[in-house]
Amino acid sequence: MQGMGMYLLFAAPALLLGLYAQWKVKSAYSKYAQVPTARGMTGAQVARYLLDSEGLQNVQVEQSQGLLSDHYDPRAKVLRLSPDVYNGQSVSAAGIAAHEMGHALQDAKGYGPLALRSAMVPSVRIGSMLGPMIFIGGLLLNMTGLAWLGVLLFGATAAFALVTLPVEFDASNRAKALLTTRGVLVTQESDGVNKVLNAAALTYVAAALQAISTLLYYAFLLVGNRD
Repeated sequence: MQGMGMYLLFAAPALLLGLYAQWKVKSAYSKYAQVPTARGMTGAQVARYLLDSEGLQNVQVEQSQGLLSDHYDPRAKVLRLSPDVYNGQSVSAAGIAAHEMGHALQDAKGYGPLALRSAMVPSVRIGSMLGPMIFIGGLLLNMTGLAWLGVLLFGATAAFALVTLPVEFDASNRAKALLTTRGVLVTQESDGVNKVLNAAALTYVAAALQAISTLLYYAFLLVGNRD
């Protein structure tokens, strides 16, 4: 019971922030998905227009599957939008499409944090899967060195979450600026985009906090075991 209480002490703030962030995203997205833009452009048209305006004709825009499955693939140079965003003519669709276009622009401009995040993907996949297992195994077997190896591997997940923050914030800032300067949205519509993208950004903050709090909890258990 004491161990569970200590875990909650580390994890509860991040978990609560994560739940709040998810609620904010769903609330903002649902609200502004019902608000059509004055120009009536679909998310796919917004993405294509902004890409072309920045000289990124080589980047393709495709429809993906699933709700909020929107992402930019830097290897294939493809911007993939979920059906609701790809076909939607709402403020939410425009904002999300522009955000993903922001990642394509980062890629084209050689934005350092995006390149770093992409390079970290293989190590993060290994660390997020093996790190906790190695840590628990080392802890149960009383093999401190092995447990610390698990902490180190999982640390890649926390580092990835931290690197993700400037990448996502920068993409949103680029999106907000382009939607205004390129005349895609009128002034009052920009407020809705801000709320949608700011809510989405909060989920990345929560993810980073969750990863860091878990890492600190692992380290606390190891240091405590030495007493």
